[in-house]
Amino acid sequence: MIDALKEELIVNKVGGRFKLSALIQKRLAALNSGARPLVDLKTKFPMEIVIQEILQDKIMLNADDSVRIVEQRRQGPMDFDLSQL
Repeated sequence: MIDALKEELIVNKVGGRFKLSALIQKRLAALNSGARPLVDLKTKFPMEIVIQEILQDKIMLNADDSVRIVEQRRQGPMDFDLSQL
């Protein structure tokens, strides 16, 4: 069993055991259908990938129980073209 599932941190991060279960099932289905992992993890087990995606805040469950991939915010200063203002 994956140790992260024994802790309340991952349950609280998602919002409860039911939501955690739904998120894991939906993301596993996506990975098994060919979706790319959002974390770089050397493992043969998709379950470990899903757990790391949750712990690293890469995925979450929307209000309609669909999986949402959280976009990474761009780091560093933003570039603005002020010449067209």
